[in-house]
Amino acid sequence: VNTSTTDDPSTTPGPLYPFGAGDTVSSRSDDGSSPPITLEQPFVYFGKPYQQIHVNHNGHLTFNAAFTSYTPYRFPAFSSRDLIAPFWTDLDNRRNGTISYRQYSSGSVLQQATQDINQYFPNLGFSVNWVFVATWDKVPYYNTFGTEITFQVVLIAGGQSSFILMNYGEIAPTTQNIQAGYDTVNSIHYFSIPGSFQSNDTTFSYTSNVNVAGRWAFQTNATTSTTDGPSTTPASTSDEPFAIDDFCIDSIFCKGQGLTGSVYMLSTLLILVFLTILNN
Repeated sequence: VNTSTTDDPSTTPGPLYPFGAGDTVSSRSDDGSSPPITLEQPFVYFGKPYQQIHVNHNGHLTFNAAFTSYTPYRFPAFSSRDLIAPFWTDLDNRRNGTISYRQYSSGSVLQQATQDINQYFPNLGFSVNWVFVATWDKVPYYNTFGTEITFQVVLIAGGQSSFILMNYGEIAPTTQNIQAGYDTVNSIHYFSIPGSFQSNDTTFSYTSNVNVAGRWAFQTNATTSTTDGPSTTPASTSDEPFAIDDFCIDSIFCKGQGLTGSVYMLSTLLILVFLTILNN
């Protein structure tokens, strides 16, 4: 593990938070992970305060132990693991690409995070006092070293409130499966970003639930099965005709709280069958 000696992070375009200078750089290894990172303050993840985290090279974060799996599973998994997965797939930074991370307790990054969270969740009056940024910069897919994928996960905390931002830069196309979102023990809380386990994975750079292309925001401190959503509705895409809520998983379309597309389409089909019978 190498640590940069400069203090000021680089400025970055688009939805990405600053990264680079000042970051701790993780090792070059296939299916690797950072050592356990002691957090400067606990991060509350759906009722559980965690004091350490692992940045796993295949695009996910775990708390209790490193997790080297390169084969994503679908959320909800009903597993025994809390998992934050901005872009879980088979990645390999041995030849090129940088995986780095950094904690902040003061400075412009906290100001930026405070502004963002209060914009997306305007009724909270939230004040940030800690930020953790993990960045995968130009990391290739396994066995395809000419590809480049850039994405980021940002953990934000203040008091007992906590949030996650998932930011996407350039995403190269691939035939590999990708799972993006988060999952919890027994999947009491989970979310799968549209585009997961779909062929058109490059859409992550353009979709959003806060009207910022390439950014998804989530509140993660709630202890019940529902959380406060961002103030703005998700950006509409061709694969996402309805607003997304906690019940909209993978590519299943949703309309209204808890009404999945499969139920919606089944109801429509039954109505059509009934009308056909009446007409006959």
